Amino acid sequence: MKNLYFLILLWIFFPLNVFASDTFFLSLKKNKVNVRYGPGFEYPIKYIYKKINLPIKQIDKKENFRRIIDLKNNSGWIHVSQLKKVNSLIPKIDKILFSKPTNFSKPLAKIEKGRVLLIQNCNDDWCKVKTGNFKGWVKIEDSWGVN
Repeated sequence: MKNLYFLILLWIFFPLNVFASDTFFLSLKKNKVNVRYGPGFEYPIKYIYKKINLPIKQIDKKENFRRIIDLKNNSGWIHVSQLKKVNSLIPKIDKILFSKPTNFSKPLAKIEKGRVLLIQNCNDDWCKVKTGNFKGWVKIEDSWGVN
């Protein structure tokens, strides 16, 4: 009985949604996105992103603003209108673009670390991506922008 009371008190003071993670990836919708010190337009601009489709990680939210971090661990607040569902990734190391989702398929291009790749679809370990004039499959390990 004592355990039941403890669980009820625990649930009252720490509802289950407190433990739920608000962490997931998004992409920048525009070529110019302001990142602010706080969750409102009254907060000053901390820095400006100038790269459409750049993947960022949402770590918190307050009303219409999302707290984010990027690949280099910069953080700040962005209005939700400047964000979209993730559609890109950035390799953390140089990678090879393959014609099919296997290491034994034809290599198409060398992808340098830090390049933004647009995701077309993904399976367990691979994503079909587009970059410049190339389309193909890349292994998603050591990449930023996918879970």
